[in-house]
Amino acid sequence: MSLAPSIDTFLATIEAAAPIAALRDSWIAYPLVNAAHIVGIALLFGAIVPLDLRLIGWRRETESVDRLSRMLLPVAIGGLLIAIPAGLLLFATDARAYAAAPLFQAKMVLIALAVGNALALRRIDWRTTPARGRTAFAGMASMCLWLSVIVCGRLLGYIE
Repeated sequence: MSLAPSIDTFLATIEAAAPIAALRDSWIAYPLVNAAHIVGIALLFGAIVPLDLRLIGWRRETESVDRLSRMLLPVAIGGLLIAIPAGLLLFATDARAYAAAPLFQAKMVLIALAVGNALALRRIDWRTTPARGRTAFAGMASMCLWLSVIVCGRLLGYIE
């Protein structure tokens, strides 16, 4: 038994679910879910970039990383918690096509790497001098990964 046909059947079942069909066919619900996804991404990226820049060393003299992280991480996490369910709903409207798209697959890998980077960063004590190189690298990786996620997501609507 091949795994691919069972995945295709599972994704087709998701696409055919009444709430997903209603979302796909709605002139207002789909754009609102899409807008929620964009708002979530904006909150995530808008909060994470200043923190990442600070980790890289920008404006080191102004704000402590601890204070910035206490302020910005809840916003970034909130954005992620908005973007994920909205993104899952958008995915469900054309699940088989998205799952087969290389850009979508790349986006999922990049999200996993970005979240993994964030979790690894939380294990580093960024207040110590030896950690500065690692935190700078993690900050740069974070910005590049999340920007790549956004670019893949936007291209997905135009390519494939």
